[in-house]
Amino acid sequence: MKTQTEGNQIIAFPDENITSNNALAVEQELCQIAASEPDKELVIDASLIEYVSSAGLRIFLGLTNSIEGKLTIRNVSPSLYEIFDITGFTELLNVEKKMRELSVDGCEVIGQGAFGTVYRLDEDTIIKVYPSKESLPMIKRERELSRQAFIRGVPTAISFDIVKVGDGYGSVFELLKANLMNDVLKENPEKIDDLVKDFVNLMRSIHNVEVEPGELPSASKKYLKCLDDLSDVIPEDVSSGMRKLLEDIPEDNHVVHGDFHMKNIMISDGQPLVIDLETVCCGDPIFDLQGLYVTYVAYLEAEEDNSVKFLGIPATISRSVFEKSVDYYFEDLSEEEREQCLNRIKLLGNLRFLECVVLNGATSPDLKEVRIKQAVTHMRELLPKVDHLWVRR
Repeated sequence: MKTQTEGNQIIAFPDENITSNNALAVEQELCQIAASEPDKELVIDASLIEYVSSAGLRIFLGLTNSIEGKLTIRNVSPSLYEIFDITGFTELLNVEKKMRELSVDGCEVIGQGAFGTVYRLDEDTIIKVYPSKESLPMIKRERELSRQAFIRGVPTAISFDIVKVGDGYGSVFELLKANLMNDVLKENPEKIDDLVKDFVNLMRSIHNVEVEPGELPSASKKYLKCLDDLSDVIPEDVSSGMRKLLEDIPEDNHVVHGDFHMKNIMISDGQPLVIDLETVCCGDPIFDLQGLYVTYVAYLEAEEDNSVKFLGIPATISRSVFEKSVDYYFEDLSEEEREQCLNRIKLLGNLRFLECVVLNGATSPDLKEVRIKQAVTHMRELLPKVDHLWVRR
C-alpha cells in the first residue's frame, strides 16, 4: 500500500474496495503503517475506494480503538460517505468527502487578498482560491470563524463548499448578483457617504462581537511580535515607546477583522457582507481602524497613484474614505477627542505599514527605503502625542 508523510500525518492509499475477502490483509497492513509512525495521525486516502463492506467498517472501528482515535478518512466519494454516515461512523471518526475539482480559467478576477484571489464563477457564485497546498487548515478555520461570526450576528458570507483548484484549494460562496463594495465605490463615487456609513456600521457590528478568552489570537500580541521582527528597521527609542503602548493595551475579547477594507466586503441585495475572515483576531477597534490608514492613506505618500493601482480609485477618493470612516466611527466625540484617536490610529498604522513593506514585501523595491523612512519619521513625531493606544470607550 502506497504511503506518504505530510507534516504530522502519515497517509495510506488503499487501491481497492474493502470486502470480506481482503479486510484482514488491509487491516494488518494499516496497523503496520500506523505502528511505523506512532506519533503521527493516520490518514486513509479513499480516492480509489468505491465500496466498503461491513467487514471493512469493522477495520476502521478497530483502528480507531488501537490508535487512540487519531484516524481520518479523506477523499471519500459521496456514495461511500453515505455508508459511513448511515452507520454512524461519521460521529466516531473524521470522515472527509472527496472535493470537487474546479477550474478558474477564464473567470473574472473580482478581488485580491493577502492569501488568495476571488473569482466570479457565474452570476450567482464566487470562489476564493488559495494557491498554497498548505492552505486547507486556514480555509477550514476561516469557514468556521465565518459560521461563528454569522451565529453572533455579524453579516458574513459562509462558504458552502471547499474544492480543489489546481494544486490549491478554494472556498465557494453563493452571492446572488453580488459586487465588491470597492467596485461599487469605483463606479459610483458620488455614493461615497452612504457606502462609508454601511462600511463603518459593518465594522461596528464586528467590533461588538465578544468571544471567550483564548478563542481568537490577540491582536496586541501579534503586533508586539511584529515589533520584534522589525527590530532592524525601527530605532530603539521608537521601538521602546511603541512596546510600552502595546503592552499597556487592556485585554479585549471583542472581534477585530484584521484586514478591513472595501475589497473584503461584498454587497449582495443591498446587504454588505464580510467575505474574508482569515486574519480575524481579538482586541481593540484600533486594530481595524489603523488598517484603513494603511490602505487608504499611507501608501499614497510615496506613490500618489497607488490607490488607482490597488483599489481603482483616485487618491482624493481614497483619502476621503479614511477621513469619512474615522469621522463617522467617532461621530459622537468632540473634535479634540477625535484628533487624539486619529493620532493613535496613525501611530499604530505606521507600524502596520512597516509590516506590509518590510515583512510582507508589499512594495516596489525602489520605494522600500523611502517608505521605511516615512513610517519611522511619522512614528517618532506621533509618539509624544499619544499616551495610550486603545480607542474603545
